[in-house]
Amino acid sequence: MPLLKDSYKKEEKIDGVIFDMSPSPNYRHGIVDGNIHAIIKQGLKGSFCLSFMENLDYKYHSEVNDDYVIPDVMIVCDRKYLKGGSYSGVPKFIVETLSPSTAMRDTTIKKDIYEQVGVSEYWIVSCKECMVEIYYLIDGKYQLQDKLILEADIGSPHYNAEVKIILRDFPNISMTLAEIFEGLFEEEYVE
Repeated sequence: MPLLKDSYKKEEKIDGVIFDMSPSPNYRHGIVDGNIHAIIKQGLKGSFCLSFMENLDYKYHSEVNDDYVIPDVMIVCDRKYLKGGSYSGVPKFIVETLSPSTAMRDTTIKKDIYEQVGVSEYWIVSCKECMVEIYYLIDGKYQLQDKLILEADIGSPHYNAEVKIILRDFPNISMTLAEIFEGLFEEEYVE
């Protein structure tokens, strides 16, 4: 009998092609996704919208095929499109956090998918560079609104750790670069 860990595979299906996403990415990926998700979840309290982190398939063309992706963080507001472990509506917001095995798809194919289906705001996050690229959908095309690379040295003239990023469709939800990348650096844990 196979062990459970041997039988679990995380994968995406794009244009009929299966992309294996196992093994899981570096732990830093999970830290950043968790930070973003926690802030969003708190900001959505009392809202009909929901935030999901790496646990909901997004069936972006469910009326045509059974392709799906698994965004790292996603906000959905139209609950009638939630069914089982998937969502088939149009998310309001998606984050993809880069890992070596997915970076190319996240910045090209998946970005194109999200643009075509009408996701209003798309973030590409890099743990390695402590970078956030923010894209807004304008006239059916993604426009790069900002590219922020964390400079946490308070003595630097480029210090930006406290710069607030506000979600376009959720003006009550904001987070700083310091909050997004909190917990990534070992020296934070040295006493």
